[in-house]
Amino acid sequence: MNEKNHLNTDISRRDMLRYSAAAGAGGLMLGSPLQANAVAAGKAKSVIQIWMWGGPSHLDTFDPKPDAGPDYCGPYNSPIETNVSGIRICERLPLLAKQADKYSIIRSMTHGINGHETASYVTQTGRPVGGEVYPCAGAVVSRFKGEDAGYKGLLPPYIVLTRPQGRFSESGFMGLRYKPFATGGKPSAPVFTVEGVIQKGITQARQQDRRQLLHDLETYGKKMQGNPAFQQMDMCEEQAYELILGDAGKVFDIKTEDEKLRARYGATDFGASCLIARKLVEAGVPYVTINYNGWDTHKKHFEIMNNKLTELDRGFSTLLDDLSQRGLLDSTIVWWGGEFGRGPKIQHEAPWSGGRSHYGKCFSHVVAGGGFQGGQVIGSSTENGTEVKDRPVYPWDLIGSMYEQLGIASDARLPHPQGIDVRVCPTEADGVTIGGRLREIMS
Repeated sequence: MNEKNHLNTDISRRDMLRYSAAAGAGGLMLGSPLQANAVAAGKAKSVIQIWMWGGPSHLDTFDPKPDAGPDYCGPYNSPIETNVSGIRICERLPLLAKQADKYSIIRSMTHGINGHETASYVTQTGRPVGGEVYPCAGAVVSRFKGEDAGYKGLLPPYIVLTRPQGRFSESGFMGLRYKPFATGGKPSAPVFTVEGVIQKGITQARQQDRRQLLHDLETYGKKMQGNPAFQQMDMCEEQAYELILGDAGKVFDIKTEDEKLRARYGATDFGASCLIARKLVEAGVPYVTINYNGWDTHKKHFEIMNNKLTELDRGFSTLLDDLSQRGLLDSTIVWWGGEFGRGPKIQHEAPWSGGRSHYGKCFSHVVAGGGFQGGQVIGSSTENGTEVKDRPVYPWDLIGSMYEQLGIASDARLPHPQGIDVRVCPTEADGVTIGGRLREIMS
């Protein structure tokens, strides 16, 4: 997949109805009963994934290295203390420094891959490359916490704000039923409309009239009343129109939130996405991904970081505090990270002129809530951030730990179209090196 050749994944209203119906009908063919031991109660009910699309620098966020010198730390040579003694982070993240007791930093993430597509796949699926195309964590959670497990929410169980990456198939071999619903749109706009559902300039009354006309013209469907596939399609149509005309769509309206709280999140798409993500898990949605673009900083790295880190600091810190204040953090995993880090040594030479390259050998992720303890650091990197020094953590270690907190058994089976026996988590028999679950922070 070419990085410059992203698929246009925005969905029209008609496509949304078709997508919902196909997903429902597909579920009749592909779904299989859950094993009795597949899902336990679990400490977590939902996940908010803040996907740092492009790969954030670990040195410029949660693993600062001021003593490595300016060729590594650049202008960020004064990391700040957090509200947890002994933990320091980048000076551009002062608000997150005040929330460090709520999250834990993994400074020894590794997979050694420097290509966006492959690294995104491995980091989000928790699977090595090769053989099957496995589903990402969001699709797996949708399987075990969504409709198959009795989810009755008005909203889809797996939502992306605002567009998919297009780098790999999120649902893999599990198919369309488990793909995310991507909202499209601009969350920070005065009126945020869910693209693919709302058509600008069309009133609710006109939407209702259009729906009635469609039903008046639908003769074949009337003949097939009682057919299970068509009943499933009718149900999915109801869900789609609930997003257009019903209470479900109101979850995306941030105007209902306190003005001071909205200001704390920040008047940016990322800040608004964080607020909407909180509203979605509050409404019971099991998995929400915020695809936060703009972190592939080969050029003008620090110029870009001066703005992006301020956005990140406001939105991420307020999300943690807001979830905590509402009693939602204990049941919501917040997972921050990208496909890899960025080169610890700054590329001063042309054409990069101060950029950072891709770097999968050592990088940082952050987890909070949902049974994960805060205020701790797992693993460490070497003095210049180029290597994992101790306690390597692989993507499957982290994702497997999240599944466990969600009550999803590591040996639960995934639905495969050919009936192949596929487990939720890989083992050493699958050719992966296991670093181990994050027991240090799992309660």
